[in-house]
Amino acid sequence: FDEAHHVENVATTFFGTTFTRYQVLDLTADVERSALNDLSGKRRDEVAAAARSLAGMLEQLVLFFPPEPGRFPLEGLPQQRAGLDSVRDGMLAAFARLVEAMEGLDSREEPWGQYVLRAEDLGERLRAVTAERFTDLLPEDIRAVHWYERRDKNLVLSATPIDVAEDLRSTLFASVRHTVFTSATLSAGGDFSYFLQRLGLPPDTHTLTFSSPFDYANRTLLYLPEEHFPEPQAPGYTQSLHDRIRELIKLSRGRALVLFTSVQAMEMAHAALRDQLPYSLLLQGTGPRRELLARFAEEKESVLFAVASFWEGVDIPGEALSLVIIDKLPFEVPSDPVIMARINRVRAAGGNPFFDFQVPRAILALRQGVGRLMRCSNDRGVMAVLDARLFSKGYGRRFLRSLPSSPLCRDLAVVRQFFREDDTDEHP
Repeated sequence: FDEAHHVENVATTFFGTTFTRYQVLDLTADVERSALNDLSGKRRDEVAAAARSLAGMLEQLVLFFPPEPGRFPLEGLPQQRAGLDSVRDGMLAAFARLVEAMEGLDSREEPWGQYVLRAEDLGERLRAVTAERFTDLLPEDIRAVHWYERRDKNLVLSATPIDVAEDLRSTLFASVRHTVFTSATLSAGGDFSYFLQRLGLPPDTHTLTFSSPFDYANRTLLYLPEEHFPEPQAPGYTQSLHDRIRELIKLSRGRALVLFTSVQAMEMAHAALRDQLPYSLLLQGTGPRRELLARFAEEKESVLFAVASFWEGVDIPGEALSLVIIDKLPFEVPSDPVIMARINRVRAAGGNPFFDFQVPRAILALRQGVGRLMRCSNDRGVMAVLDARLFSKGYGRRFLRSLPSSPLCRDLAVVRQFFREDDTDEHP
């Protein structure tokens, strides 16, 4: 497995179940269109009516959930559980009526057979994601977390495995003699224990670390803010963050990728700095990912503000990228239903959720972020992590030990001199 740091997330998706509003709307639209085009008379009317009935029941299901955007546990709606079960049962009956209305059509040419399969599959998905929780189970015996997400006009219902280790053992590892996992970010400070635990691999699993082929010691600089720089929760942090981002981008003359841990932080920084910098400031979400990356690579002295998926998979070798800025340590939101369930699982097993789960995950994410800078041996630049907790908190040392072996500085004058040397190398 290459890029094996994704194995747990891929397995989580594979072994989980998801039901969405758009899946149902796609099905009902396809059925109605085919009914109008392929059927006639009473059969056409019955099939179209069954599809419309299902779409109507779907909207009742959507209205049942609060409209606030975000991801929330289903068990957070205990007072409405009976209502959810009633709406769910109505949806399941509507799926059954649609399948019955299409009875006999599935033996004809496609697409009717596929429509029946899709309707049956969606019914099973709905049943799975809204299954009753067994309240008498101990926390360590609960296998999945059931949650919902409101996103624009969509509703997503999911049942996500809390721990994929057992599923991987019984499916993948039981069927192969040897498995090789490779990635630049499997260990946290040389320690593979987090990766091994999450995948259910034994502690004596053979591990091997290779040195980086890049000359971090001579071609990069790691900048961290000075001692008085405010921590993320302190008053004045946002203004200090924006000021420092502006100063760093001016020193690098653009050519910067600025990575944020939230969309709100990204948008606030972009709004604050777009009129203060003489460079093209690109913003994730204003265009397709591929187009934004192409513009960033082609436009001299441009800056890209981004979150989430841009923390990895961005490959911009050469002078177009000379500075990577990260706003703060990428801890995940602990209120996310899946993260919350996994935190509770670690705690129930006697572990320390913060140090055994949250810190290792943040370390691996940070390593992915700073890894955007050096993409070939000739690259040169600065990595800046603007989070004072790297020095003020004891766990900060674990993050620092996991970062590349770059010279560390906390003085902008050193960064200024680094980029001056860069200019000298380009124009001797």
